[in-house]
Order: sequence, then structure tokens, then C-alpha cells
Amino acid sequence: MHQDGQGSAETIFTYAAPALKFGSGASLELGYDLAQLGARRVLVLTDAGVAATGHPQRVAEAMAGFGLEAHVYDDVHVEPTDESIQRAIDHARATGPWDAFVAVGGGSSIDTAKAVDLLTTNPGELSDYLNPPIGEGRAPTEPLAPLVAVPTTTGTGSESTTICVLDVLHLHVKTGISHPRLRPTLAIVDPDLTATQPPGVTAAAGMDILCHALESYTARPYDAYPAKTPDQRVPYCGANPIADLWAQQALQLLASSFRAAVRDPEDAEARGRMAMAATFAGLGFGNAGVHIPHANAYPIAGRVRDYRPPDYPDAEAMVPHGMAVALTAPEAFRFTFDTAPERHVAVARLLAPKLHAPDDPAEHLPAALVALMRDIDLPNGIGGVGYGEGDVDDLVVGTMQQQRLLATAPKPVTEEDAAGILTRSLELW
Repeated sequence: MHQDGQGSAETIFTYAAPALKFGSGASLELGYDLAQLGARRVLVLTDAGVAATGHPQRVAEAMAGFGLEAHVYDDVHVEPTDESIQRAIDHARATGPWDAFVAVGGGSSIDTAKAVDLLTTNPGELSDYLNPPIGEGRAPTEPLAPLVAVPTTTGTGSESTTICVLDVLHLHVKTGISHPRLRPTLAIVDPDLTATQPPGVTAAAGMDILCHALESYTARPYDAYPAKTPDQRVPYCGANPIADLWAQQALQLLASSFRAAVRDPEDAEARGRMAMAATFAGLGFGNAGVHIPHANAYPIAGRVRDYRPPDYPDAEAMVPHGMAVALTAPEAFRFTFDTAPERHVAVARLLAPKLHAPDDPAEHLPAALVALMRDIDLPNGIGGVGYGEGDVDDLVVGTMQQQRLLATAPKPVTEEDAAGILTRSLELW
């Protein structure tokens, strides 16, 4: 057994996941689950759009039936910022203490709840915990309160992960907090809650599911890293056999449901399969990690000027996270193809088994992605959300700040590599 972590290859991978409850009506059992955890006073975090559907209030009312006192905070910002998260933290501190937190919504609500849980149970300020080089990367020293994630969108997988993502407004960059204690205690996935998700949101969030699966499956293998000592282990340990299984299953579900779910929001079977795919992909990438498309997505979303996506009513200028991830994915996987050709071809076949593939195997996955993106009406590259050649250098700076993600890429990514991927992604078709 190696002890010093020096001079040898890694032989160990780790795997963790929250407790999971999946199925129609599962969200109405939340009060019982929290009572079993000893909670009595609970803060429910959501955004105004989700609050308008009535889901958070119904969840809160269901908790009351089990003797819990539940309060709803509905000022979560879609695509959270350091300022919006600080408002939520301030509210929780002023109205607490809280025995538990519940996030009802998409990744924005779940990530905000993670940060609120962290900063109401541990000392310090938000910037102390942000990933370097943006923040200090401090680890929590105290246990967090129970956190239950109830996703209402099919995409982020945040209910399974140890990561909170946010925009740092004054730096115009996305970053995050990553620590095993941020993983929710329980994920409750109720496909009924996604019935109100419009086509544009389904398309963007679905591409996040897809890239979670593709990136985790093509990530740097866990045994390609130098050996670590126990205290050096991180949640993202690289592609491994267990994460691979979740990614493969997610891709098969997406192949049979993604287009149908975007085309017809009333297709309950497609919605259920998308919810399952999101959960499976989260269980995979939450351990293996993601890489280049996600690293590019942070500055693409963080530096947006005036793009307003369809089906995000009254939204400020924004590029939804899943869309931002997708816009450079074809070029990113063209770049990584030579690291594991058989893996890239295999996932292309899972995603698009009926696609007439190009003769060049390196083009199979990019072709499958472009065909899907066209079918679900995504922009045809980063030029479609307002970027031009003159923006590439600035985007490269933002990408290269995401070293936690780039470390999971299957091969090194230089500034020149990132510039090439972004430039070729200005117009994909």
C-alpha cells in the first residue's frame, strides 16, 4: 500500500452519492423524511419563477402535516451571483436558526441552498470558501445542517454533487465552492414537478445532462493521476468504472427522450426519462468530474452582454448554464478524441444510434451533438449568443481560471488550445 503519494500511479477511486427518493409524488413525502432527520424548523429556498408554479408552497404545506415549521424564501437569482447568494445568507442568518434547508427548483436554488447551509453553520464569509484563484478555498470546519434537494428542472444534477456554482460579478467570471460536505443529504426527484418546464429550458438543461455524462465518461481516468494520500482526495477523482455505468445509462435515456421532451412538454414518459437521466448523470459526474465544455461555459455565461434566451421570461441578459456548456462541446470533444477514440465513438453511438456517422471516427460525436443542437433550436455557437472573434482572448482568460475543471480533462489544455476551441465554436454549422 502506498503511503506517501509520491512516484506511483493512483490505484484508488472514490464514490459517494446522496440518499435518493425518485418517483411521481415523492416530493409530498418530504416532511416525513425531514422529521426522521430530527428537523423541526426548515427554510425552503426557491426562485420567483418556480414559486409561481406553487410547487414550493405545496412542499412547505406538506411538511406542516408532519409537524414541521416551514418558511419559503423565493428570492433566489436564476444563475446565482455572489450578491444574490449573500442576500440569501443574510436572510437565513437573520431569521434562523434553521434545523434543515430544502431547495425546490433548478441548479440555481440548489446551489444557493448549499452556500446558505455552509455559511450559516460555519464561520467566515462567502469569498473564504470560493475555489482558488478566485477565493481562498477554505474547507468547512463544522458539520452542515441537513439539506434536501428537490429539483424542478431536468438538468443540473446539483442534487447529487458537492459543488455550488456562482457568478462573481465584479470579476465577470463563474466559479464555485467544492467540498464533500456540500453534497445534499437527500435528493427527492419527482418528475411531476418538471411538467411546467418550457421547451427552451428543457433544451438548455438537457444539454447540461448530456455534457455531464459525456465529460465524466471522457475525463482523465482515475489511474492516470499521481497517487494521493488520504487527505489529498477530492470529489472529482476522474473517470472510473462506477461513474462510467451512470454516464452510459444517462446517454441511453437521453437518446430516447430528449427530443420528445423538448417537442412536447406534456409527454410525461419523456419527462420521466429525462429526470432519470439527470439523476444518473449527476451520480456519475459528481464523482468523475467534468472538464473542457464546463470550463468554457463559466466565462461564456459570466461575460454575457445582451443575449436573452427563449422561454426564460423576464430574464436579464444571460446564457443559461446548460446552453453555455453545449456551445463549445462539439469542438471540445473533437480536441479530446485522440485521448480515447473508442470512448468517444462509443458515446456517440449511445447518443445517436441511428445517425449516419461521418467516415472519420473523430467526427462521430461532434456530428451527433450538432444534429441534436439543431433539432432542439440551440444557438449555432458562441457567436449566436453575442460573442465575436474579438472576445476570444477574454474568454480564454476565464477558461484558464477553471483549473479545478481543466485538471480533469483527458489531456493538458493550453491557452492556445482553449483559444482554438472557442474560435472554432463561434459558428458550429
